[in-house]
Amino acid sequence: METGTVNSDIIREENLVYRKSRVLTDNIMHYCPGCGHGTTHRIIAEVIEELDIQEEVIGIAPVGCSVLAYNYLDIDMQEAAHGRAPALATAIKRLMPSKYVFTYQGDGDLAAIGTSETIHSANRGENITIVFINNGIYGMTGGQMAPTTLEGMKSSTSPYGREVSLMGHPLKITDLVARLPGSYFVTRQAVHTPANVRKTKKAIRTAFELQREKKGMTFVEVLSNCNSGWKMTPVQANKWMVENMFPFFPLGDIKVNGELVSK
Repeated sequence: METGTVNSDIIREENLVYRKSRVLTDNIMHYCPGCGHGTTHRIIAEVIEELDIQEEVIGIAPVGCSVLAYNYLDIDMQEAAHGRAPALATAIKRLMPSKYVFTYQGDGDLAAIGTSETIHSANRGENITIVFINNGIYGMTGGQMAPTTLEGMKSSTSPYGREVSLMGHPLKITDLVARLPGSYFVTRQAVHTPANVRKTKKAIRTAFELQREKKGMTFVEVLSNCNSGWKMTPVQANKWMVENMFPFFPLGDIKVNGELVSK
């Protein structure tokens, strides 16, 4: 083999370890190193490609770290005002019921300013998919306390830790959604290890497939770190997430086939 050339034998299909999904653009993602957003984008792109629905899917991204999702996913995307993605998704799905419609939202967006839109669209049983990234903080705007910030967890607006008596309890918005009659499939996953990535991918694929069957709202929460907002390295942030967030936000299916999963 000549220097600088690649042996054609080693680039055969059966030797291929990974190929970037054609649903992902070539744009470099703006997310911080170690952030779960990039991994979740890749999962969504792979699911869309595997289901062969690239021309039939519409994504909605509101304000937050995910505001530039349209720059990375080569699908029809629509921006929404802060917290209003489920309302916009409702309109799009009702106008074009044959399309796969999903929102991609953070916890500050979905569980704070967008609480009403989230709850009422789930209660109505809108046939949309919500992908919810929960890192327990407002990541984009300066690391402020979010509804999902844990008790005692520090943020730029709770520098001594969240005090329940003053700031209220952390909100388990996904558990709330699961108890509404219009939600059909509700799950909480993570993307910090290869095994968890596979589970999250399966959950997102299931959510899209159930949307095709017109079963009602499908809701996938993805626990993620925010190492920049948490002032940690990615490795430290993942460890902190496992030790602190997982006990309060346990992973696993919460509602399957319209029935709550008994723990």
